Amino acid sequence: MDRVIKSPLWPSVAASPERSAGNEGPGPYRSPAELLEEKRAHERRSELAQQRSELNPPGVRIRAWEKVHGLRLPSDSAHPILEVIAVGTRLTLAQVHAEQRARASEPAERARSEFPAGGTALG
Repeated sequence: MDRVIKSPLWPSVAASPERSAGNEGPGPYRSPAELLEEKRAHERRSELAQQRSELNPPGVRIRAWEKVHGLRLPSDSAHPILEVIAVGTRLTLAQVHAEQRARASEPAERARSEFPAGGTALG
């Protein structure tokens, strides 16, 4: 006697008119790994948009490029990757060079502000 008895009080989910009409609720189940991958893809699209947005100044766009690619802006003004950075950020090569110069002057400016004229690091 291996018969399955269906009770009229508990109709099957497949036979439910709500399910067959396309009202499946929150959507299909996604594993935690799939949700994580979806989140990473969304973040990457957002970072790519940030690196290309003309609303962002060159420094922000270049930092976004660095984050996306896991690389740093080289200090060599003749480095071949600078052209790739310019294209990826929709900047001119001159704008990329200007950011290089600004970054090169930052440590000197920081040192001047930390140790005013006449001051020493030990004093």
